[in-house]
This record gives sequence, structure tokens and C-alpha cells, in this order.
Amino acid sequence: MASLFPDDEPTAFTPAPAPGPDAPLAERQRPRRLADYAGQQHLVGETGVLRRYLNSGRLPSLILWGPPGVGKTTLAHLLASELKQPFSALSAINAGVKDVRDVIEKAKRQRGTVLFIDEIHRFSKAQQDALLGAVEHGTVTLIGATTENPSFEVIPALLSRCQVYVLEALSAETLRGLVQKALTEDAALKQKKVKLKEDHALLALSGGDARKLLNLLEIVVQSTPPDKKGVIEITDAVVQQVAQRPLARYDKGGEMHYDVISAFIKSMRGSDPNAALYYLAVMLEGGEDVKFIARRMLILASEDIGNANPNALMLATSCFQACTVIGLPESDLILAQTVIYLATSPKSNAAYMAIRAAQAEVKANGVYPVPVPLRNAPTRLMKQLGYGKEYAYSHNGEGNFEEQEFLPDALSGRRFYEPGHNPSEAKIQERLRGWWGEKYGY
Repeated sequence: MASLFPDDEPTAFTPAPAPGPDAPLAERQRPRRLADYAGQQHLVGETGVLRRYLNSGRLPSLILWGPPGVGKTTLAHLLASELKQPFSALSAINAGVKDVRDVIEKAKRQRGTVLFIDEIHRFSKAQQDALLGAVEHGTVTLIGATTENPSFEVIPALLSRCQVYVLEALSAETLRGLVQKALTEDAALKQKKVKLKEDHALLALSGGDARKLLNLLEIVVQSTPPDKKGVIEITDAVVQQVAQRPLARYDKGGEMHYDVISAFIKSMRGSDPNAALYYLAVMLEGGEDVKFIARRMLILASEDIGNANPNALMLATSCFQACTVIGLPESDLILAQTVIYLATSPKSNAAYMAIRAAQAEVKANGVYPVPVPLRNAPTRLMKQLGYGKEYAYSHNGEGNFEEQEFLPDALSGRRFYEPGHNPSEAKIQERLRGWWGEKYGY
């Protein structure tokens, strides 16, 4: 990072100096212009949202969220470069509250300063609080980079002042393009005769991380002797031998991270505790964050089990809380117990389908007026207008039920919730039929 950010004091923007020949390949190949930036076209392509900001001549404060090696740091620098704005960078690993305040004081003397904070999820609450005023008043334009979900790692007050943009894992096509570009354009590599016969191992071992990919490529080229014709032939076997790593190794920051968590969730959804435990073990042995695993189980408990077994959500919540307190290694037992419970539980996606149907109705037709009997009447005028007048208090009715209209008139009788085919929701359906008769068709 030193070659990109030589000084933590904001200065009038000047292009970063070209790296020396001894710099790693990933640094030598780091793009110096946005036009050379690889991937993330949904953000920086011709119709990308960040491109539109650049065309308007300004940037909002934003957080770039994505896996390692997909270009968060480079993109932050290039955005400031495009706008020719003063630039300052801090790393959350070694910067404190004093460093943040020093940069803000300097930024007050130089309008339009872009402050880049790498790994912003590592900032404490106090450090993030120190940023609030400067971001809110526009003293700095904050660009934070994180590999963790900002909803959990960035304080709400700061998150509400920033736009969050997700950087996607680089596709195989993009990664192959980076390899070819390096082989044909890098001053050191293009002097060698390199034949890329196979690239599966290069791509797999990089885990979608462009920095890791390019540095692995350089090591392979440097350590592989040429044949009699002077050609360095790169094969999967050669790459694995140099890397001393099997292809199946789990990389919590790479593409396999997403494949394994997907298989983990689908195994529990499919009621296979054995497969779910296997993928849990893969993640634990790979050093995956236990809170990340527990969060995904929380979502599954509602999305795929729901009211077929309401206890699933309570157990998943307890699992998350326990993992947060205990951490590894003991959390593996708590996670395993919860995985088995969720995988063997009755399943229903009725709650998921119900809220999606209700949201689709609102998006398609907007918001209808709330029925007058249900409206709040805090003022005399509202009471005179009849707000809440005909509301029937449910607890006064037999069985704590009073039949009345709760939906807007235009949606009367509209059914969003379809009970799942399981004993628990069969009882729910029976109660609904007893209360509402034919109104909702239960």
C-alpha cells in the first residue's frame, strides 16, 4: 500500500509513483487509471452508479464491501484520482482515534479531502464515532473498505451517513484477463517465454483474489525452469507443486467461501445433517468466523423452518449469542448441536413466501389508506373525523377475537400467508379457518 498512499496527510492529488521492478507483480500490475480497472462493471461501467457520481463531479461517503483481492483499495484510490481530490489513507489495524482526528483537522484546511480507511470493520466504536461529525458536515468524503458485513461491523450512525456498495468476487474470465495482461505487459514477465497450458489451479488456489493470483503466477514463473526451447510451461501440477497446496483447501476469503456456505445452507434446508456437519467442519477447519456461520443459521431458521417449528429460531438465536461470547474452539459443539437440530426440523418457507408476496403487492400498487377504525386518534380533530371510532377491541370478543376488517378496502380478503404442510402450521390453518370462515379461503 505504501506506493499508493505515501503520506497520511491529505495533499493535492498527484499520481502515485510507478512501483519499482522489485515490487510484487500484483503491485506492478495495479491499475493507475480507472479505464484499466478490472471487474465491478456494475459500479464503474458506463452505467455504473459510481461512474455516474464521477460524471457529476462528486462522491458521497461510501463503504466498499467485498472479499479480499477484488479491488477495494485500488478503487478507492482511483475514484479520488478521477476527481483530482486530496487523498488521505488510514489502516484500521494501526490507526487510533488521535490519527483520525489529526486527518480531520488537516482536512478542514483542504476542502474535498477523500479519507480512505482500509478494514474499517476493525475500527472500534470510539474510532468510528470520531468520524461522524466530519462525514456528516462534509469535511471529509469517507471511503471505507471491509470484508465483513457493514450491517454488523459499522455503527448505525456512521452507516446511515454512507452508501454501501458490494464488490463481487472476480469472475474466471476477469481473472484470466489479468493473467494474460500480466504475461504480455509486465516488463519482467514479457521477457520470458511462458506457455499457460492450464489455469485451473491458478484460479482455484487464488480463490478469486486478484492479488493472490498475480503473486502466485509470478512465483510459478520464477521457480519453473524452462524446457529445451526456453519455454516455461505452466500446468496445474506445476502450480500445485510450487504452491504446496491442494486444490481442495478452504479459503474463507475466496470463491470457495461462497460455495461452501451455499452447500451448508442447502444441506440443512434439504434435511441432511450429515452433509451439513461436513460443510460446517470444512468452514471451522478453514478458520471461518463462527459469527458468520451462526448468522446464516439464524436466517435459515426463519426462511426455511419458520412456524413449522418456532423453537428453531430461538435455538439459532441462542447459538449466535453463545458463539459471540465463547468463540472458538468450544463454539464448534454449539454450532454442531444447532446444525443437527435445524437440519432435522420440519421445514416451511411459508413465512418467507408471505412477506415476499406482501412486499410485491406494495411495490406493484403502492400503499392503500389504513381503514379509519384502525387509525390512531391522538388529537380532537382526528377523533371528530372518526379515527378509531368503530374499532372492536379483540380481547372483548369470545375467544379474544372480534371479526372486523384490518386490510385496506382494496385488499379485503387478500391472502398472503399460505400455511405450510406440516403439523404445526396445520393447527395454525385450523385456527385461521375458525376465526375467519371463508373470508381468506383457509
